[in-house]
Amino acid sequence: MRLSARNIIKGSITQINKGAVNTEVILDLPGGEKLVSVITNTSAESLELKVGKQAYAIIKASNVMIGVD
Repeated sequence: MRLSARNIIKGSITQINKGAVNTEVILDLPGGEKLVSVITNTSAESLELKVGKQAYAIIKASNVMIGVD
């Protein structure tokens, strides 16, 4: 797999929450952090995601927003 994205993080799927249209996928990352991604149900099924399976978070964004109170 070759990608143009520079931020590729390997983790382990710890939770999958399927909704009516989208699926929330939670990855445990090295160091104990968690990463949450929301993908379509079709994509989740196509990738055959299962708890315990290794997966990659691939992040490519032109903007990163930061907010404060």
